[in-house]
Amino acid sequence: MAAFIVRMGPLLVLWLAVFLSGTWAVDRGNFKTCDQSAFCKRQRALKPGQSPYRALLETLELTNTKLTLQLINDNNKVRLLLELYRLQGNMTRVKINELKPLKPRFEVPDVLINDPPTEPLSLLSQDENGVVLSLGADSQWLIVSAKPFRLDIMEGREVLLSLNSRGLLAFEHLRIRKDTKVDPEGAEKNEETDAANEPAEGETAKEDGMWEETFKSHTDNKPNGPSSISLDFSLPGVEHVYGIPEHADSLKLKTTDGGDPYRLFNLDVFQYELFNPMALYGAIPVMLSHSAQRTMGIFWLNAAETWVDISSNTAGKTVFGQMLDYVQGSSETPQTDVRWISESGIIDVFIMLGPTPTDVFSQYASLTGTQAFPPLSALAYHQCRWNYNDQEDVAAVDQGFDEHDIPYDFIWLDIEHTDGKRYFTWDPHKFPQPKDMLQGLIDKRRKMVTIVDPHIKVDSSYKIHNEIRSKGFYVKNKDGGDYEGWCWPGNSGYPDFTNPEMRAWWASMFAYDQYEGSMENMYTWNDMNEPSVFNGPEVTMHKDALHGNWENRDLHNLYGLYVQMATAEGLIERSGGVERPFVLTRAFFAGSQRYGAVWTGDNTAEWDHLKISIPMCLSLGLVGVSFCGADVGGFFKSPSTELLVRWYQTGAYQPFFRAHAHLDTPRREPWLFGPENTALIREAVRQRYALLPYWYQLFYHAHHSGQPVMRPLWVEYPHDTATFSTDDQFLLGRDLLVHPVTEEGASGVTAYLPGKGEVWFDVHTFQKYNGAQNLYIPVTISSIPVFQRGGSIIPRKARVRRSSSCMEHDPYTLFVALSPKRFAQGELYIDDGHTFNFDKQKQFIHRRLSFANNALSSRNLAPGSQFITPSWIEKIVILGASKPSKATLKTPDGKESLLEFEFDASMSVLTLRKPGVNAGVDWTVVLQ
Repeated sequence: MAAFIVRMGPLLVLWLAVFLSGTWAVDRGNFKTCDQSAFCKRQRALKPGQSPYRALLETLELTNTKLTLQLINDNNKVRLLLELYRLQGNMTRVKINELKPLKPRFEVPDVLINDPPTEPLSLLSQDENGVVLSLGADSQWLIVSAKPFRLDIMEGREVLLSLNSRGLLAFEHLRIRKDTKVDPEGAEKNEETDAANEPAEGETAKEDGMWEETFKSHTDNKPNGPSSISLDFSLPGVEHVYGIPEHADSLKLKTTDGGDPYRLFNLDVFQYELFNPMALYGAIPVMLSHSAQRTMGIFWLNAAETWVDISSNTAGKTVFGQMLDYVQGSSETPQTDVRWISESGIIDVFIMLGPTPTDVFSQYASLTGTQAFPPLSALAYHQCRWNYNDQEDVAAVDQGFDEHDIPYDFIWLDIEHTDGKRYFTWDPHKFPQPKDMLQGLIDKRRKMVTIVDPHIKVDSSYKIHNEIRSKGFYVKNKDGGDYEGWCWPGNSGYPDFTNPEMRAWWASMFAYDQYEGSMENMYTWNDMNEPSVFNGPEVTMHKDALHGNWENRDLHNLYGLYVQMATAEGLIERSGGVERPFVLTRAFFAGSQRYGAVWTGDNTAEWDHLKISIPMCLSLGLVGVSFCGADVGGFFKSPSTELLVRWYQTGAYQPFFRAHAHLDTPRREPWLFGPENTALIREAVRQRYALLPYWYQLFYHAHHSGQPVMRPLWVEYPHDTATFSTDDQFLLGRDLLVHPVTEEGASGVTAYLPGKGEVWFDVHTFQKYNGAQNLYIPVTISSIPVFQRGGSIIPRKARVRRSSSCMEHDPYTLFVALSPKRFAQGELYIDDGHTFNFDKQKQFIHRRLSFANNALSSRNLAPGSQFITPSWIEKIVILGASKPSKATLKTPDGKESLLEFEFDASMSVLTLRKPGVNAGVDWTVVLQ
């Protein structure tokens, strides 16, 4: 660590002494509260009441694609333009902008995958009070009330959602600064804006924070003045809302009355606290509401700093109070009210009307895309720390996994592998022959990830810096010079990834002839891309930094998405468009799912951080990002052996499975904690590898449909209120239920098995349990409670080898869990595991596996696809079975053969051995 610091210069050393001190805790004073964020404080001071906005019905225009209508603020006479769209797939889009802004306001690009297709709105009625529009199917109406302005979406007589029902629409118009007579940059003055330039009611031209605000030692100049926006949404009948990651909090979002709103502003938060609404590394402005009747979503498309207030008329009621309401026949309908506040931009909101969870996932995917389909190896185990010291260290760790018979696929290199924190380079002393190192991994069918961060060392001898500077690709400061700040290399520049030319150049740097030492088995990690600026306000970029014509304040939350986008494109381009990329990012926004994986950042080796990894990843899955994981073992501090084992057991059942640790922590490779713990960790990792066929097919579906891989119970059991707040267990797809052990010294856990009339099977013992019950499960240190749903078929590979690629052609074992009606269904998906051929050339196998009428069959789900696999079906295990007199395998060529079988009468488990049939052909096994 000392040698690492010496190379960095005195200012950074001073910063590191504070940042990496032994307190190991976030300094909340480094990050703003709502009261310290001027626009949030101004907007929150506005209380519910009569809205000053009125719809000017005489301006209404209705075309085949949209309705437009002007709104006027009767206090300051500023006019807004409302646009309403009925979108295909049961969605409504609402846009509100200034009718004649002094200069354009920022509208978020590159997040939507296309211009969402519209369907016609039809006008049903109109009078002086408002208009009623048809939204098409299911008797859905959109009512626009004129005075005060309000929108209601109804189904029959039921209000699904209301906008501005509490009068909290607030739109700070761009104006001329009266005390200096200086126009906002690029402003076009016109007569109609003169009245609007006067201070709004309750404002003074010199009100704190409107044109300038200071936080700690940093002053934020605002040449465009106040520009924040706000809108409230009311959700009758709703008590449960979810989403708006990233926060280290429960799955069900809490009310914010009496505290800060949830904040969405990408920040490098050092060892974050749990159970509070502070901003973290990523921001996805999507909220889901759920009740037993309906699931809906709100997508607030704004990339500026955003705060979200949540209130509920049932919040704070005790169980006794709720019972009293019931006994007394209280007719109060539960309602959740949500208010979105953003610093700049426009109001652009997508209302996803469901009505089912699956519908909402599909609706959001149609807007922002689906999860990138990763290489199969990326779903296996990753070994990482800050840092593996040199090539010899990498070889020793690699050999250690083989010696202890623990599989792994990726080994990672953090910032110390570079030449003085110059990315795209190697330390010439520690990693003098990177291709030899990578070839050694290729020989074992393993891979590497290296870190490439978006802060570039300002050094005239560094090729990357010189090219970015010469091309003018750096973010600019408010005075037009290159923006510079402190990060790991010391003084650093920040490439402007919002510029498509910059992104194209960055992508080209991953070519094998540009990134010296790189090979086809090397992939990329984008860290610090909030962006992190050690000496910046809130450890990030100044808001008045310039990305072309736009301030960072307008688009801050997009930066990380653009970094990952450009990096993923670089990995694709280097292979000529053939190979799927793998890119991990820390910062993210809506749409980031299209480019790779995310992780929950710099967590801590504490039990509560293990627990919080579950709701954090569940929240991300609900808003499109399925490829999520947490640092196994905790990044900061050193876990006890019990905590480390439990974290491996939990991580083995989360989508992204990587161990990682801080530079100052003792080494923690899996074999360093004694033979017993090594065996426990080995078993957890092996369980992951055996399940890779199932993981892979879940990601195939996530890529095609947007359905989350790791999902809350309520997604599959939307009418079961017992599931609505559950976040200590989860489902993988529909068919596996996991309740990790996350309590220190636990001797048992209580899992809720959902589904009245359903059954669940313990995957380890094959014991059968009825659904719709809380089940107490005694546990030991080796226990990982996992259950397979009756009625499902899950493929596994029993022959676990040193990497997933070594298992490519190995046979499958099918686990058939029968429902009470003796039925089961599942799938088997196979492709080459790493190219885009599954999509471009339809080279894949997709089979439907079905058990009915005492017969198990495999049928082709994709007749147009073409792929040949040497893998075969090695074994079939049927849970909840009866003993047959014989089992006959039938193949399409008309051949029949008897299968050997064993039957365990005590557990009702039938095992069929060596069917030997190819996994890609039709076949049937008949039990008689």
